[in-house]
Amino acid sequence: MDALRALLAGAERGDAASKQVLKEIVTGYRNFDPEIYSRALNLLVLFGDESLAEALLAALADQEYGCQAWAASGCGILRLQAAAPVLIDLLRHPDALVRESACEALGEIRDPTTITPLAQVLDDPAEHVRAAAAYALADIGDDDAIEQLWTALESPRRPVRAGYLSAALARPGTQTLDRLIQATSHDDPEVRFWAARALGATGDDRAEELLTHLAAEDHATVRTGAHVSTAAKKALKTLRNIREHRRKARARAPRG
Repeated sequence: MDALRALLAGAERGDAASKQVLKEIVTGYRNFDPEIYSRALNLLVLFGDESLAEALLAALADQEYGCQAWAASGCGILRLQAAAPVLIDLLRHPDALVRESACEALGEIRDPTTITPLAQVLDDPAEHVRAAAAYALADIGDDDAIEQLWTALESPRRPVRAGYLSAALARPGTQTLDRLIQATSHDDPEVRFWAARALGATGDDRAEELLTHLAAEDHATVRTGAHVSTAAKKALKTLRNIREHRRKARARAPRG
């Protein structure tokens, strides 16, 4: 482990020899302890390139070695399109960590053909896996991917705690503000609750007036026992925190 840490430190400094040895750990992964391999892959961004594609694909399919979650992450970092079919298969892996990593990698790869398999994972028994699938769909970001998120949010079968759905819909680039605003008038208070939370997370000033109204007027109760007005109050706090963070960032930025 000390030797690995030294190699990673060297790679961080840009040392070519350290990077080459780290690449050899990835390409010859079967010659190394899984902990060494997985810890090296945790910092693949320091030394990884397309020359590692074949080795990563081999490790991704290697069920015996026990590092499929890390290999999946590596495929995502390098955005290996060729990994998509194997990653889709791993969405049904018995280990939730592998399923989560497969979702995250597919979000990085952003292949539209993976939208339907990812949407199916929105029903995964593990919340962190469902969240990873939601964020992956948001990262893919086309109309079909976003529609899958809306379908899940508006479904009567949505999980009691569906904050990851609203967080995914609020991500930059999803362009859902108008639909989130419409959703605050939905007949289902659960939809209004999560739409309010998402509006706060957008950080968009246009949401403030509507959230203020919901905080004062919408006292409908959702399955957790919370009120839509409570969601709106939290969303307002989030919105204002984001706005303040942006203001401070602008103040720190160098002036040209």
